[in-house]
Amino acid sequence: MPAFTFDQILAKGVRAGKIPARTQDARDWYRNTAKKATVTDSQLMRSDRDKLRNATAVGKMYAFFYDPKHKETLPYYDRFPLIFKVKNVPGGFLGINLHYLPPQLRARLMDALYDLTTNERYDENTRLRLSYDILNGASKYKWFKPTLKMYLTKHVRSRFLLIDAVEWDMALFLPTERFEKASKSAVWADSRKIIRG
Repeated sequence: MPAFTFDQILAKGVRAGKIPARTQDARDWYRNTAKKATVTDSQLMRSDRDKLRNATAVGKMYAFFYDPKHKETLPYYDRFPLIFKVKNVPGGFLGINLHYLPPQLRARLMDALYDLTTNERYDENTRLRLSYDILNGASKYKWFKPTLKMYLTKHVRSRFLLIDAVEWDMALFLPTERFEKASKSAVWADSRKIIRG
């Protein structure tokens, strides 16, 4: 099987008249198409080597391999996070790992986050204006709470795959979460409890 590329879905969507991220209809189309994709984390990382980065920027989306420092004591963790970087912290960074939400809640959070984009061109310069204060200060972002995680740079096990703004909705629904020590349904049940408070 050839390696997955976002370009395959983008080309199909553009032919169908779906301009990425611009309308709710287009977002839903890309999400539903990505949901049906068969791709592994390794295939995704190999799909576009030009987008592999050594560093990250706040407000951009990335996927990468991760091996937590305290994995023995964690109830569960994601070996292949899909994050929006929120900020740098000593020794690492904070990120919103969208995998901690079931797909329908990922979509709700992403729809709210689109209000934070720096532009509506959805090009290589588009990012989210993210901060903990912004996320915590508005009820429309309430789904972020179980997703905020700290990542230690020394425990990142790959380069970072930069996911462009036109690819956000596809990446959101790709089945690439790799939870250890618990099933995704158990993780998502815990996340729903955290959101409900």
